Amino acid sequence: MSISVEVDRAMQDLLQHEDTDHDGLITVDDNGPKDFPLADYSDQRDTGFAVRGVYQLSNLLQELFLAQKRNLKTVTIKRSQLEESPAHRLVRLIKTSWWDNLTRRIDAEGIERAAPDPKMKDAPRIYIPPGAPEQFAYYSQVAKERPGMGLDVQWLPQGKMTADFIQGINHKPGILALDMGAPQLKIPADSKQLQGFPFIVPGGCFNELYNWDACFCALGMLDTHLHVVKGIVKNLIFEIKHYGKMLNANRSYYLGRAQPPFLTWLALKVFERTKHEPDALENLKSAILAARKEYHEWWTSIPRLDERSGLSRYRPIGKGSPPECRPIVFTHVFTPYAKKYGMNLKEVHDAYNDGTITEPDLDIFFDHDRAVRESGHDTSNRVEGVCADLATVDLNCLLYQIEDDICLVIEKYLGDRLVVPSEFIVTGEKADTIESSRVWCERRSKRKAAIDRYLWNDEKGMYFDYNTVTRQQSTAESATYFWPLWCGAADSRQAAQVVKRGIPRLECIGGLSSTSPETRGPVSASNPQKQWDYPYGWAPHQILAWDGLKRYEYHDEAGRLLYRWLHMMTRTFQDWNGTVCEKYDVTQLERSHEVEAEYGNQGRDFKYAPQEGFGWTNASYIYGTSLIGEDARAALAKGLSYEEFTEGGGKAHL
Repeated sequence: MSISVEVDRAMQDLLQHEDTDHDGLITVDDNGPKDFPLADYSDQRDTGFAVRGVYQLSNLLQELFLAQKRNLKTVTIKRSQLEESPAHRLVRLIKTSWWDNLTRRIDAEGIERAAPDPKMKDAPRIYIPPGAPEQFAYYSQVAKERPGMGLDVQWLPQGKMTADFIQGINHKPGILALDMGAPQLKIPADSKQLQGFPFIVPGGCFNELYNWDACFCALGMLDTHLHVVKGIVKNLIFEIKHYGKMLNANRSYYLGRAQPPFLTWLALKVFERTKHEPDALENLKSAILAARKEYHEWWTSIPRLDERSGLSRYRPIGKGSPPECRPIVFTHVFTPYAKKYGMNLKEVHDAYNDGTITEPDLDIFFDHDRAVRESGHDTSNRVEGVCADLATVDLNCLLYQIEDDICLVIEKYLGDRLVVPSEFIVTGEKADTIESSRVWCERRSKRKAAIDRYLWNDEKGMYFDYNTVTRQQSTAESATYFWPLWCGAADSRQAAQVVKRGIPRLECIGGLSSTSPETRGPVSASNPQKQWDYPYGWAPHQILAWDGLKRYEYHDEAGRLLYRWLHMMTRTFQDWNGTVCEKYDVTQLERSHEVEAEYGNQGRDFKYAPQEGFGWTNASYIYGTSLIGEDARAALAKGLSYEEFTEGGGKAHL
């Protein structure tokens, strides 16, 4: 059944009738009658149908709002639209709408959308690396032709970035240029005829290309947005060539900071989808060369390399507190110094950053804090105050994966002969250096031995970070101990121990918690709740655990954890007006989206209808539903919990 509805009137009546807390959403918190008579605008007999229940009412609100955005006066509403199962509706919205809404390009057409930074209030500015003069000419022309935009085009200096330079431009933040090429029309590329390659942003206040976010988003985009995934790979290669690493994100204040490196992993997934295309192997080779350059010049160079253990650490470049964070984030850090100097929080924050006061202990804290942010796990008690000294399980598993991937590509696809052109050589190398797979296999073997020696704990049956200064293992329990299973660094006995002893430490009703309760410790003014600690769970931890468990044929355990996560997401989507957010409280299902730690929860700040979800969480749903069987997908659609599904004879086996 379908009816024609007068959009503005229906939306006004619906909100008045059902949105009793006046937040622009219809959720389980509202106390309305949960029964709304929807009238047919085109039928004088006053026909229509009743819309009942929170889920259908919120779907109606979403459809009316989206019609309003299209400036429609009337819209046809089908009962089937409102009754669509939440699992099916969520997949459809992500694939047909949300990915598009999160896609950006940096060029004349896209810069007005990509340049604004919700974290900073400043005029649009773009920084161009010295190796891209055609882009400087291009954006200078854009600024000249569109003076109303107020675009400020700036060069970056030659040579390596220094902490002083990065801090010195914090008062002039800007977006960093990404890769450009000829438009789709086959015309010569010059400074007036360039087009940016597409990329994905996480959503919420994050309106730039985040390295590991984008790689996980790509996992959910391969089937429907392959052109965007290809663009992500091209842009990450560009970052390595021009900025020396895949950046935390392409903003000026991130110039000294990388993020967990997933490029080879993603490039191989793209290659598997595109190997029939004529340029597929060349694109894969470019990604391998770029990853090789970053591997040598960033991840395995001093000071990130700990020469004694052979393992690497997160150690970015920078000075002061991170400019993207408000001073309130560091209340527990700056409060003693505010008392010491008789200043308020903002005053002592500013005095420290401009050098008016000098505090070596603050310098040490922010050295570690920058490392925490480079790790992507900002923040967690696992790494706070110590991260720059830790050879973490996650980073060294990623380097193992890179070594394994480069070994594979050289041997299988490049005839065991990688020629390194001048644009990708590392310091001390000559152009056209030739490398075989053997050296990468040896690096992988050495890292496996170091992981076993320093990160594996046979007594506890789990992997732990290693402090390269104290020469002791950390005791912090984290979902990163599944990463050796994901990359294949664990042997079968180690994998069995992680399954037996590690899963019970972190498994909750909604999936895996990032850390254990003991690792978080009691929450207090001096130990505030961190967003990457218990009881919160994040999409990348779930995905890598699923894949790691599946790799070692722990299909039942992987399926159970996957189903718990998807059920929690589905229930939140159903009860809370379509909400899909950055992270969840995985210890409960009723209000799992309500996360107030640190920066709150991105993906919740909308009215009427969600239009983005959150990048990697979207991807976890697309990827997760692709791994389970039809019976499990049907159970999700019915809203069955894992226990209800399995007690009825179902099996979430991957």
